[in-house]
Amino acid sequence: MPLGLVHDPVFQDHDPGSYHPESPRRLAALDLALATWPGLAQTQRVPLRRATNEELARVHQASHISRIASTEGRAMALDMDTHTSRGSYNAALNAAGSLIDLCDAALDGKVTNGLALLRPPGHHATPVRAMGFCMFNNVAVAAAHLIQARGLKRVLIVDWDVHHGNGTEDAFFLDPQVLYFSTHQSPFYPGTGPVNAVGRSLGEGYTVNVPLGGGYGDAAFIRVYEDLLAPVAMQFEPQFILISAGYDAHRDDPLGGEELSDRGYAALTRIVMDVAQQHCPGRVVGTLEGGYSPEALASSCLATMEALMGDDSANELRRAARDTEQPWPLKEAIGVHDRYWKLHNGEMFELEM
Repeated sequence: MPLGLVHDPVFQDHDPGSYHPESPRRLAALDLALATWPGLAQTQRVPLRRATNEELARVHQASHISRIASTEGRAMALDMDTHTSRGSYNAALNAAGSLIDLCDAALDGKVTNGLALLRPPGHHATPVRAMGFCMFNNVAVAAAHLIQARGLKRVLIVDWDVHHGNGTEDAFFLDPQVLYFSTHQSPFYPGTGPVNAVGRSLGEGYTVNVPLGGGYGDAAFIRVYEDLLAPVAMQFEPQFILISAGYDAHRDDPLGGEELSDRGYAALTRIVMDVAQQHCPGRVVGTLEGGYSPEALASSCLATMEALMGDDSANELRRAARDTEQPWPLKEAIGVHDRYWKLHNGEMFELEM
């Protein structure tokens, strides 16, 4: 089966301004990279579709949906960071709707896994407001669709953007059906996601935050995902996995302060794929969030897609990480979450490689 792909020029119609980092240039660089990528022939394009108000309302309040609708055909500032242009509303609706359809295609076995190369990003948009370059929370809308419209009971969201996905966390903080796992730089925008934010009420234990200081590279991130994400996710037994795939933790990103490489992102993808292989093969879908070096974004996306298609060459990095020390933020997160999940006393969780 092919890899599902959402990719269309409509997402470059969202133009928040010539000096804005969340620029159409991000996807223009991806266009160039995809044009010469040998794997493109093994992908299947998912057609565009605008999300309906009913689909958006599973996450967003009516007042928020109406406010974003009021920007149609207009250049507006929703906050100091989040600006619209004439094409932004249409792009945002197509982003949310097309991601839903990509998830449905994976769920129905029409594609094996997928990646949505869309804009604007989504994980900062809360149920009630746009913020952080985001209008609708694409990944949250997709997760809510999988649960409420498709009847799934357990959806895992993995967020490796350098910024904490505060909007996604807000949407599911009380919900045990969605496990939200985030690695993010801290202190950093938006200032949320402390390690002790674990969910509340029935959702307690189903939010896992690993705030990291700047300067962490491939080995540290791999240890976090091997030692914490993998054992927690294996016990959660997800029926579908969504990735908030931001690439601003890349070492070449101008906004972030982490040191991930292209192969590092491929390694993280393979860890997620190992979990999926046990519980939901063919049901891993990523959606583009941040990443503000167009060249690093393009190369990291290709590395992710190759990993989604089965390339396991990044497992060499995973093996090398076994000889490194656990970073302190990981040890702290294990200490917080060992009351909810069996974490093997902090030892690396063994998966087949």
